[in-house]
Amino acid sequence: MSATDEELVDAFQAGDLSAFDDLVRRWERRIQAAIYRVMGTEDDARDLCQEALLKAYRALGGFKREARFSSWLYQIALNLCRDRMRRRKGRTMVSLEALEPDALSVRTRERRPGPLELVEADALSRAVADAVSELSEEQREVIVLKEYQDLTFLEIAEILDVPLSTVKTRLYRGLGQLRLRLERQGIRSAAAVPAPLP
Repeated sequence: MSATDEELVDAFQAGDLSAFDDLVRRWERRIQAAIYRVMGTEDDARDLCQEALLKAYRALGGFKREARFSSWLYQIALNLCRDRMRRRKGRTMVSLEALEPDALSVRTRERRPGPLELVEADALSRAVADAVSELSEEQREVIVLKEYQDLTFLEIAEILDVPLSTVKTRLYRGLGQLRLRLERQGIRSAAAVPAPLP
């Protein structure tokens, strides 16, 4: 049975620096994927993920467990994203093209999709990416964390350090805005945008 995040943090703080390697193996891909979906480029995702992990490594000795390790790591990553976006003065792009069609709720049957279906899924992916990039930073972050990272409302509230009701409001409004933007492009399929969860 593998150690929990908390056990690995304890081991690291007790001097077992290799425990951090286990934390990296466990969280690196998810953190990099979240950064990619917020920032929109693989270069930013790799760079900021490494920066987030380095920052976490340096600060983990003093980690006080006011939040879970995963929430703390997402906070670090999102703060780095915000800093970079501020430096770029709002010239950010969001790309969700790396998402598999299923992640965008484009349901495929047991068979392999045909060329037309692949083109349609790619077009839908690009349309969703463009629409997400037009959302406010707050709405974009909540949508990425909830719909693509599959975090709970409580986890998101902890990561963003906002009340639970704020998370739900941002998600509901963000998904509403996303639907409107897609409908303006002639995309009316409810499958394109997940419904907000209660």
